[in-house]
Amino acid sequence: MTMPSHFRAWAKVFADEGICVSKFEVYTREGQKGLNSVLEIFAEQGRAISLKQAKRLLEKKERIFKATAAIRFVPGARSFIKECDRKGIQLALVTGTARSEVIKILPKSLLDRFDAIISGSDVKHGKPHPEPYQKAIKALKISRGEAFVVENAPFGITSAIKAGLFCVAIETSLPRAYLKDADEIIHDYKGLRKILVRRGVR
Repeated sequence: MTMPSHFRAWAKVFADEGICVSKFEVYTREGQKGLNSVLEIFAEQGRAISLKQAKRLLEKKERIFKATAAIRFVPGARSFIKECDRKGIQLALVTGTARSEVIKILPKSLLDRFDAIISGSDVKHGKPHPEPYQKAIKALKISRGEAFVVENAPFGITSAIKAGLFCVAIETSLPRAYLKDADEIIHDYKGLRKILVRRGVR
């Protein structure tokens, strides 16, 4: 999980522009393209910004993030992924992060367990647009009814729902109130195992 590092980088960039952003303003935008985040936050502040300036701020944010990023895995995440892999469950990683950064951030031993990786570099429209999950389904060569999505942020939930997929939200970053549009909300990965059992996977 890199959101704490992303938040610190965004907070620094916006603070330098005289804008104070909260944790929730950043966390609720998880999965969104960074350029859109810059433009939206400036608009919400009633501040004008050119596309060139927005790109400059995004580049600054990425430099800060790369220099300070600390990887922290959500408890239970790695063991759950390995368990699914052992059981032959197809897995797709759908993230707004650039592919080059995904490769740097996650260990190869974990990445190799995914049958498909859809990154921010692979889509024209990021979350909350349905394109990322539409591409994931196509890459896995499965039907929408065979899949379910695990998300932890509003934009990701919206993306999955718009793609016609069953979405389970997990409270690893945000409280339940921010995840209400998901089909189900669970507290941790123990809840995910119960859902797998319910779907006939043991």
